[in-house]
Amino acid sequence: MAMLPTTGENLDLVSLVFAEQPGYTHKLDLDRNRVSGMTDGRDALYQAVYLILNVDRYAYPIYSWRYGIERADLIGKPKDYVMSELKRRVNDALGQDDRITGTDQWTFETGRRSLHASFVVNTIYGEIEMETEVAI
Repeated sequence: MAMLPTTGENLDLVSLVFAEQPGYTHKLDLDRNRVSGMTDGRDALYQAVYLILNVDRYAYPIYSWRYGIERADLIGKPKDYVMSELKRRVNDALGQDDRITGTDQWTFETGRRSLHASFVVNTIYGEIEMETEVAI
């Protein structure tokens, strides 16, 4: 017969402390498409933001459905709609990471078949300048 605990008398919930874990990860050399050591802190977060903005949500089974950003359905939509929707989608995608506190300083440049967005990502490590582009 298995013994199941009946109470949590031995647990001291007051002493339970959540400590921030280091964000060590493999450092990607984005120019050469290879791994080059390890990184953490601001560099790891920059890399995480870069990857989130360059992964199509729902496209790869290796990633959670909450990871990445949706862009494909914006093709052919009016530029004003794409601007507001892209901003919302970037904030939604980046909001999954608790190290990111928001975005601001958005600027948009429209081309004949694309929309280029530049913005600042506010993080616990400071500001990170990022950009993304959508075919429209």
